[in-house]
Amino acid sequence: MPDSLRCQHRRSLLKTLACSTYFALQGCGKASVSRKTHIGDRPIQVVATTALVADLVRNIAGPKRVQVVSLMGEGVDPHMYKGSPRDVRDLAGADLVVAGGLHLEGKLIGVLHRLGHQKPVHLLGDELTTLAESKKLPDPWIRDDGMPDPHCWFDVSLWQREAELFSQILCDYDPSHASEFQTNLKNYSAELIKLDAEIRRDIDLIPADRRLLVTSHDAFRYFGRAYGIQVEGIQGLSTESESGVRRTNQLVDLVISRRIPAIFVETSVSDDNVKALVEGAQARGHKIRIGGSLFSDAPGAFGKPEGTYAGMLRHNVRTFVQAMTQDLKPLTENRSSPFKPLNG
Repeated sequence: MPDSLRCQHRRSLLKTLACSTYFALQGCGKASVSRKTHIGDRPIQVVATTALVADLVRNIAGPKRVQVVSLMGEGVDPHMYKGSPRDVRDLAGADLVVAGGLHLEGKLIGVLHRLGHQKPVHLLGDELTTLAESKKLPDPWIRDDGMPDPHCWFDVSLWQREAELFSQILCDYDPSHASEFQTNLKNYSAELIKLDAEIRRDIDLIPADRRLLVTSHDAFRYFGRAYGIQVEGIQGLSTESESGVRRTNQLVDLVISRRIPAIFVETSVSDDNVKALVEGAQARGHKIRIGGSLFSDAPGAFGKPEGTYAGMLRHNVRTFVQAMTQDLKPLTENRSSPFKPLNG
């Protein structure tokens, strides 16, 4: 292929990935899913959009049945992510594509919908919505003007529902190994129940009037709803939104009135707005600091404890609780630390 045509072809592929926005979905309805099943015993080639979804896939499928590629890795903001030529190759070679959905992958949604006419593509959040509607169950999502907040992984019970959904997807796609997937789901569900109990135990260490989490953007509202914490983001749901001076001043008033000792930055979002809030509170005589860095839209590095879903949440809870309690008297007489080592 001549260089000029090769460049034109590459630009066309990138344009397809980059220009897909919410408005491209109008008239598309729910995610399209090509009905295919796995043939043979070779590993299923799965492409997950985010590292969190990839971790879910690994836990339910097991190491022998799938080979997983994550389009987005450590510290990547899915709201702003644009595809690359490598993504095109990975998606073209996938047997199964799995995404978080609920417009989390804002700039990839259109291409995922189109790809769904060629191979199985599952937007987990969207399919949970459809499932809840079909069973007349309560809407599980926090919504703004009808749009669902996609950061549902911060409520462990919702993540468990996504695990159950993906287990069924795998059983339908590869029925010859369904019993194995169901066993993996049972084991993973037990881990998630334990994780949920740990989070509740540790949050209880924070005095009620200090259970306020201020972060870069509105990624933690499911965490707040599930575990009884007031959550305030300087920016809105998407990192594309801009925070204003009025919002910053409102939060300065709030942290001063509540005598909050710390606020938090996020690994995948600029910390400029958080620093401005700290400076504003300190200028009015309130001693406040950045209490640490939280994982929000992406976990830590693959292969490290914080690179898993469970390890990411344990890191966040430990960081939050320690920052909000370290200036208090010892919480117990006989326990040097309320936290277990991060073992993922």
